[in-house]
Amino acid sequence: MLTKSARLTESSDFARTTKSGHRAATEFFVGYLYLTGINESPKAGLIISKSVGGSVLRHRIARKARHAIAQNISTLPQGSLFVLRAIGKAEKAQTNLEVSEIINRLIKKSNQKATQ
Repeated sequence: MLTKSARLTESSDFARTTKSGHRAATEFFVGYLYLTGINESPKAGLIISKSVGGSVLRHRIARKARHAIAQNISTLPQGSLFVLRAIGKAEKAQTNLEVSEIINRLIKKSNQKATQ
């Protein structure tokens, strides 16, 4: 479970991350990473729309995704905002593997951008 200090709660942070952050996608998820430049612990949030499925299914996906994010949040850069959006039939996803893959790709993208 994500600690309270690691949760993304402000709608403005979600908007900033999804519109201005780096983007990486797999078949079932899209991840966004925004570097704020502030020396705080990383924060993460989820977007799971009704198009993914019913309430029970969305909550099951959210639980799996939060667990996967909690395992990988320490790898995110300081001051980063991470948003994970579920798309399509995300219940078929191997959530842990896909979230790890997305986070690794986003970290590589942000490091490449920083060195340019």
